[in-house]
Amino acid sequence: MTAEDKSGASLPGDARFFYKEGPFPLSRLVEVTGADVQGDNTQQDMFVGVAPLHEANAEHVSFFDNRRYLPLLEKTRAGAVIVGSAFADKVPEGCIALVVKEPYLAWSRVARLFHPRPVLEGKQHPSAVIGEGAVIGRCVEIGPFAVIGQGAQIGDGCVIGAHAVIGEHVEMGAGCIIGSQVTVSHALLGERVILYPGARIGQDGFGFAVGPEGFESVPQLGRVIIGDGVEVGANSTIDRGSMRDTVIGAGTRIDNLVQIGHNAQLGRCCIVVSQAGVSGSTIVEDFVTIAAQAGLAGHLRIGTKARIGAQCGVMSDVDAGADVIGSPAMPFREFFRNIATLRKLSRK
Repeated sequence: MTAEDKSGASLPGDARFFYKEGPFPLSRLVEVTGADVQGDNTQQDMFVGVAPLHEANAEHVSFFDNRRYLPLLEKTRAGAVIVGSAFADKVPEGCIALVVKEPYLAWSRVARLFHPRPVLEGKQHPSAVIGEGAVIGRCVEIGPFAVIGQGAQIGDGCVIGAHAVIGEHVEMGAGCIIGSQVTVSHALLGERVILYPGARIGQDGFGFAVGPEGFESVPQLGRVIIGDGVEVGANSTIDRGSMRDTVIGAGTRIDNLVQIGHNAQLGRCCIVVSQAGVSGSTIVEDFVTIAAQAGLAGHLRIGTKARIGAQCGVMSDVDAGADVIGSPAMPFREFFRNIATLRKLSRK
């Protein structure tokens, strides 16, 4: 069974899994989005939730942000649609157009209005283990079989999932969410950090010396420092530093299955997409995007607002604002010019 409206269409926000609030009047939607209202707003004033264009009815809010879905916009039965000014005239009669500059951002705010995070009750499961000297803030929820090590500090309003392990003396700011089976050691976390299930933070970095009898592991004596508002995806790993700290800047988003090596420094609001890897001691400056399966060699510097393409192999520094792709990495235009040349040669 899925969440359904009266017509039987599948809708987002199944009440078994997602906390729900509302209904809300049109004025509240305008308040959170800053939208300019166009169309007849007398037909519908209260809204019960959000839904896609093709499934929404008069009680739902939907959004449009891709011209590919223009036919769906023109036929939608939604009561209101969040839309950019370029397509406001395509909203059908009887549907309210909430005209904004950034439709997806406004949609996020409306969806969060109807589906906020549940209010915490500060429940702590009796099977959880809390070490001596650990400091637990106000209204912290701790799931079954979670372990919080000796001397750890957990800020107000945090959530620690089932089977998560927070190591000794780890510090965590207010409002953090630690998913099930996450492990955190040798780390200092800011506020509102989210670690999704299975993430590994603070384990030994990949460092070894070659001795006469084989490999000898080098002590990893640094920490992991994670800034405010960082999110780390499921089963991603961030190694602690060897001699200096591994640092993840505030607001950065790390996708699932990403590897960040020891001593790496990521700036503010970077994006690292699934299966990408950043090798040890590489510095990634602010607002850099690293696409899926890209690999960055160690000891590099990636400049501010650079963009690294999917499956890119980066072996040298990248200038600020540059767009690179390929392996070895090269500027976009050069890469596609090379591809075009190879195609011409293959036809001869």
